[in-house]
Amino acid sequence: MTALPQAQPPTAVRVFVQRCSATRLGATLARRLAVWKLDTWGVPYDTQLSDTVALLVAEIAANAVLHGRVSGRDFELRLSCAYGTGVVRVEISDTHEARPDPASVSQPDAEADGGRGLVIVEALAARWGVSDRLGPGKTVWAEAEIPPPGGASPPGGSAQADR
Repeated sequence: MTALPQAQPPTAVRVFVQRCSATRLGATLARRLAVWKLDTWGVPYDTQLSDTVALLVAEIAANAVLHGRVSGRDFELRLSCAYGTGVVRVEISDTHEARPDPASVSQPDAEADGGRGLVIVEALAARWGVSDRLGPGKTVWAEAEIPPPGGASPPGGSAQADR
């Protein structure tokens, strides 16, 4: 008698998607929604992971509002938490065709008023990059690792062009 293949154990993956207006208020709302949703998924407020995700969403959403805004178009926040792989993934999609280049992220001039958003993303994310999306525009994504119980792993900081 032939043994039947064993089914893979279920992997808990949670996904949250929300469109936000391409305004500063929309970027603030995206950050607040992300940490609220993480809290409902069992990642409490004011933990290292929650704070990291909040900063990733804030910086990427701010870039979508400042550099990726197309009049009359929103941006989209997609947040996923995959406990099996130990990753929280943040995706911000906008409809502007300009794409940031992960390979060219560098420290801005100390006197500059801006230009630090992707430097912060690079420092906090385990991985990040830019991907095509269905329709016009692009998706900027970043991943944060879920710390193992009882310990925290430091953020990585390696960029990938596509995934």
